[in-house]
Amino acid sequence: QVQLVESGGGLVQPGGSLRLSCAASGITFSIYAMAWYRQAPGKQRELVAAITSGGTTNYADSVEGRFTISRDNDKNTVYLQMDSLKPEDTAVYFCNAEGTRWGRSRTYWGQGTQVTVSS
Repeated sequence: QVQLVESGGGLVQPGGSLRLSCAASGITFSIYAMAWYRQAPGKQRELVAAITSGGTTNYADSVEGRFTISRDNDKNTVYLQMDSLKPEDTAVYFCNAEGTRWGRSRTYWGQGTQVTVSS
């Protein structure tokens, strides 16, 4: 029973900040790579930020320097701190977990949370 439960989305003005949270259950969280993806209307889903089990991070060029991904293994939670938000950041943001379960590589997704950046 794997669940990724997201929170923190909403409406924010350009230049503002939001912090998204994703709480995971049903997986050995500490060994999973975690990531945030987003999908805007009419566009492909894209990787926003990722963090490995060892803490290595990477970011899409479009968010580098503005967004920060982090994880708290004690809380089984991954975060996305979003600063200096722009209207083009508007999208549905999805939490993603990748790891090995039952001897195979597995990918799990959260339900998605809407982020709208507008004045």
